[in-house]
Amino acid sequence: MTGRIGPLARYHVELLLRSHAWLPPFLAYVLLLVVGVTAGDPLLGSLGLGAGALLPVSAWYVRGALAAEPPAARACLVAAAGPARVHLGALSAALAFSLVLAVGQVAALWWAGGTVADPGATGRPAVGTALLAGLLTSVVCALLGVLAGALAGRPVLTGGPYGIPVALTLVVLLLVVPGSPANAAVSGLVEAARTGRVALPWGPLLLAVVLLAAGGAGVAALAGRRPE
Repeated sequence: MTGRIGPLARYHVELLLRSHAWLPPFLAYVLLLVVGVTAGDPLLGSLGLGAGALLPVSAWYVRGALAAEPPAARACLVAAAGPARVHLGALSAALAFSLVLAVGQVAALWWAGGTVADPGATGRPAVGTALLAGLLTSVVCALLGVLAGALAGRPVLTGGPYGIPVALTLVVLLLVVPGSPANAAVSGLVEAARTGRVALPWGPLLLAVVLLAAGGAGVAALAGRRPE
């Protein structure tokens, strides 16, 4: 299955690039970082903001990947490869763009950041540990953003103007509800910025992987039963 998904994911990546559907989410993300982060801000706090902002952007990439292909071309591809594999290919492409953004924002915030933790923090965390925590948190948010986009798009929602409000609602819930992997990971970075004690979010990362795998499989199975 994985070997068959790879070419479909590359195809959807090329579609996003050629259609320029990758550009609006990217520009929105850059704007969020420019508005929310000032050069010289403590690194951990900036990484927390950058990771949290990745959630809605990742959901946006899912919508772009699912809509980048003309209906006639998509129908031909579905007939050749099957609706489930085509849908997983689109989700994989959205995840790939989100992960590239995750790595890029960590590098950019490292370059623009000041001290690792807040000036009043008692601990003095190493830069490498802070960057790894920021990257893992960003990956958690990218995974869950793709999940939110998958649950708020076709074939789960087949029509009506509800996709964007549902996606935004899911994103907000993932960020604020206690127990959510995104909430735990981002809150951990914010707390680390205050205390200087960094805990790597391996637990939230594992849970995010499991949730996306289960949600993606469910949505792909629904795509197979609900032709578009």
